[in-house]
Amino acid sequence: MKCLKINGGKKLSGSISVHGAKNSVLPILSACVLINGASVIHNCPKLSDVDVTVDILRYLGAKVERNNDTLTVDTSDINRFDILECQMKELRSSIIFLGALASRSDRACLYLPGGCEIGLRPIDLHLKGLKALGYDVYTDGHNVCAAKDKVKGTEIVLPFPSVGATENIILASVLAPGRTTIVNAAREPEVADLVNFLNKAGARISGTSAPTIVIDGVKSLHGVEHTVIPDRILVATLMSACAITGGEIEVKNLFPEHIMPTLPVFEEMGCNIDISNNSLYIKSPKRLNRVKKIETMAYPGFPTDCQAPVMAALSVANGTSIIKETIFENRFKHIEQLNLFGTDISINERIAVVNGVKNIHPADVKCTDLRGGAAVVIAALKANGISTVSDIYHIDRGYECIENQFALLGADIKRINDEKKQ
Repeated sequence: MKCLKINGGKKLSGSISVHGAKNSVLPILSACVLINGASVIHNCPKLSDVDVTVDILRYLGAKVERNNDTLTVDTSDINRFDILECQMKELRSSIIFLGALASRSDRACLYLPGGCEIGLRPIDLHLKGLKALGYDVYTDGHNVCAAKDKVKGTEIVLPFPSVGATENIILASVLAPGRTTIVNAAREPEVADLVNFLNKAGARISGTSAPTIVIDGVKSLHGVEHTVIPDRILVATLMSACAITGGEIEVKNLFPEHIMPTLPVFEEMGCNIDISNNSLYIKSPKRLNRVKKIETMAYPGFPTDCQAPVMAALSVANGTSIIKETIFENRFKHIEQLNLFGTDISINERIAVVNGVKNIHPADVKCTDLRGGAAVVIAALKANGISTVSDIYHIDRGYECIENQFALLGADIKRINDEKKQ
C-alpha cells in the first residue's frame, strides 16, 4: 500500500505555484460533451479524479490526449449515452455528466455516483432542475436516467445554492431553446470558470458570480481553448501547513479574489499576509492564536473544503476555536485521526471544539476523505518525528503529488510502499 512517510517538525519556507482547480476542471471536461469538435484545456492537474473523468470521456467515444498540463479533448465521435458503474462509483462529481450527456445524446443513464463519504449530497436538486427543463427523469434499478422530451428554457429556483445542481442545470439548458433562469445559483469561482468556458464555445450565459444566472439557449457549441483557474483550496491547504509549522512561504499563480473568504481566519490566527498581483506571502507567528468561530458557508463564505486543513492548524493554537460545519453532515471524520497526534478536538453534532495544545506527537494515521487527508498530512508536518499516512488515494483525488509540493517547501516527506499495510 502506498503511504506517506513524514519526518515532521520543520518550518516550511520557499515559493510554490498553484495547479489548476480540481473543482473546476471536472465540470469543464464534462462540458466538452456538448461540443462537436476539439477543445484544448490548459492547467489541468494530474489527479486521479481527472483520470477517471478522462476515462469516462473515452468510454463515451471521445479522443483525449495529455501533454504535460494540457488536455486536448475531441468529442466529435461520442456514441454512448451511459457511463459504467465502476467509473461512477469512483467519482461523485460524475453526476455532472447527466445534463450534458442527455442534452448531447437525447438521453443519459448513469449509475448513482460514489466519491468521498462526507455526507448525503443528495442529487434531488439536479433531477428537479432537469425535470423543470422538460427532461423525462426516471430511475432504472441503480441508474438515474434523463431523456429529452419537450425541453425548453424555464425559471428554476434552487432552495440552496448547490454547486453541482447549478452546473448540471447549466449544462442541460445551454442548448435548450428559450431562456433559462437559475435563481439562487451557486456563486463559486468554479461555476464562473465553467460559464466562461461555455461562453468561449458560443454559449450565451450571463450573471456569472451572481445569485441569478441567465442562459439563452443556442443551437450548437464549437471547440475552444481555455485555461483552468488556480485551485483556491490548494492555496488554503498550503497556508494551513505554513501556519502550523511556523513557516514563511510565497504562493504564486493564484487569483486573490478567490481566496478572500479564508484570509480573515489566517489573520485572526496571527499570520502576516501580503498579496501582490497573483502571489501571496504568508508568515506564521511563533504560536498561532485561536479563532473565535468559523462557520462553513456557500461562496463567498468560508469554504467547507478548507475546514479540515484549517482545523489541523488550529489544533496547536493558543486557546479554543469553534468550527461549525453547515454544508455536509459527516465532514468531521478526520477528527479521530487528528486526535491520534495528541490534539484535543471534540464534536457536538455539527460543531467541533478545538482546544489548542502546545505540542503534538507523531502518529500512524489514515486519510478518511480528500480534505481530511490533507488535514492529517498537515498535522504530521508539525509533529516532531516520523508519522505515516495511509489510504492516500483520497489525497490523490485533489492534490497533484502532494509530497512533491511540500518537499519543495522544505518538508521531509516521501511516498513509500508499506508492505505491512497491504
